[in-house]
Parts: sequence; C-alpha cells; structure tokens
Amino acid sequence: MESVLIEFENRLNQINTIETLAQLRSRYLGRNGVLKEMKTGANLKKLTAEERKQFGIQFNLLKSKIREMVENKQQLLGQGRPANRVDLTLPGERSKPGGLHPISQVQEEVENICLGMGFMVLSGSEMETDYNNFESLNTPADHPARDMQDTFWLDNGKLLRTQTSANQVQTMKKFGVPVRAVFPGKCFRYETTDATHENTFYQMEGLVVDENITIASVIAVMKRILSAVFGRDVTVRLRPGYFPFVEPAFELDIKCLICNGDGCSGCKQAGWLELLPCGLVHPVVLKNGGVDPDKYSGFAFGLGLTRLAMMKFKIPDIRLFNSGNLRFLEQF
Repeated sequence: MESVLIEFENRLNQINTIETLAQLRSRYLGRNGVLKEMKTGANLKKLTAEERKQFGIQFNLLKSKIREMVENKQQLLGQGRPANRVDLTLPGERSKPGGLHPISQVQEEVENICLGMGFMVLSGSEMETDYNNFESLNTPADHPARDMQDTFWLDNGKLLRTQTSANQVQTMKKFGVPVRAVFPGKCFRYETTDATHENTFYQMEGLVVDENITIASVIAVMKRILSAVFGRDVTVRLRPGYFPFVEPAFELDIKCLICNGDGCSGCKQAGWLELLPCGLVHPVVLKNGGVDPDKYSGFAFGLGLTRLAMMKFKIPDIRLFNSGNLRFLEQF
C-alpha cells in the first residue's frame, strides 16, 4: 500500500495541467486502474481471512487518500491558470457535476464490505458458455429448471449469462479451496418487465467453500452485509426454494424498507421482497469444480444488487434504474 502511495505522490508532483491530472486519476482510480487491479488481484487468495480484512481497511484508506490528493491538486491547478487563457467576454457556461449510477454506488459499497470480510472481488464474462451458466451448475440440457430462466441465446452458440453463478465452478478450478469470493455483474433474462422485474439487472454471487460450512454461515454473512448497507439491523426470513446448484435451497426475503412491511407496489403488497436465493453448494457442483464433497462443503448466494438499491433508496419501480431519465438519476 505504502509503495503505491509513494509512487502516486511522485507522479502527482510532476503534474502541471488539468489534462494530465485527469489521466493520472484514471490510471489509479479508473475502472481498469491500479487500485482495481489491487482489489481483484489473485494474490489475495494467499492471505488469511484476518489479513484480507486488514487489507480491505488499508485499501479503503489508500483510495480515500488518493482521491483527496487529486482534489487538492485540481484546486491548485485551477487557481494557478494564467489569466490570459480565459476570455472574460465569453458567456458563462454552467457545468453539471457527474456522479455514479445508484446501482454502481450500491455495488461499490457491498464490494468494500465483502472485501473487509475477507472475500475476493472477481468479475466474469457477460457472454458465457452453456456449460458455465447451466451444465456445470447441475442443470443439463433437459433440466426443467432452465424454463425458470428465459435465456438470450447468441448466434455463436453462447448466451448472455442469466446469473453470476456462472463463475462458481470456474473460480473453484482456478483458486482451489478453501475459497471465499463474490462476483458482481450484469445479468440478462428474456422476460416481461414490471415494478420488480427487469430483463437487464445486476447481481452479486457469493461463494464460500471450506470445511464445516452450514446454512447458519450464509445467514450470518448475509445479515452482516445487509445491516452494513442499511446502517441498521434488518428483518429477514428464509423460505424453502429450489435451485439445482444448491441443496438445501432457500429464498431469503427482506422486510420491505419502502413500506416497512405494510405493502406497496415495490413488494407487490406482500410486505416482503425476494432478495437473495441461497443454499449449500450441491455436491455435483463441488465435483465439477474439482473439490471433494466428502471433505468440503460450501454455500452460495445471489444478492440482487438492483433490488438492494430499490430498498436502500426506497425506489418503488425497478424499471427507473435503466430508464435513462436524468431527472431520476440526478437525485443520487
């Protein structure tokens, strides 16, 4: 961490224009920048849970420090511009500051929470193979569960992933076990939209494989994540569910925070919102990932980031997030 900060300070001291400052900011804080590589790097796998927690704390401090230094430098460069570079006769232009999409805000927040809990934050391809999205997850071609996920098939024989669960087997093969990772990303399903369903949505898959994992483990992890996101204890409930890649399978619902359980369009008057399918990883999936199911067990969960944003910001209609309505987005 310290070496990255020293390197950044040295580069920052050489900056003398707004343009080069923007390039430096993108190099370190951009989507594919230095800090993003640090957070998703494979070296995290070698750390213990406690070391990953400390890494998450130090990483957040480093990110805040670099942002602060960029802002201070930007103010200095703005004050130091020669007066003759400004044409005072031109009419003024009102600039509008940009901002992160509300779903991106929630995703970044949950990523940092999970990073502090010792999870790796990994990504995957939005275009997937049938094997990764279905077959490796105990869902062969003739499995009726495929009807639950109307799929966008592509001309090249691949598909737009219907779930970030497509990363499970790939991660176990790549990193081995024990493993603790989350996979945030965009998913697609060919279905009718309404106040709580979209054909394009964001999800965060979570996977933990180790010895002596039980369903109590997933409940504890999810309550901790949700309480951190909402800044208070939340009420959840488990219902039996069915997903081919977990057994037993559950639906974890959250008491609607828009109406406090009284019933609204966001929860379809039920008072509860389906937020998170979860369960213990099916032995077939563990085998497909090269893991001995007699020695190891695990849990997986699919946290709906879009629905989580609905609850956090009290948005009653999921379709607003993808509407492109600037009046809506400017509120965040």
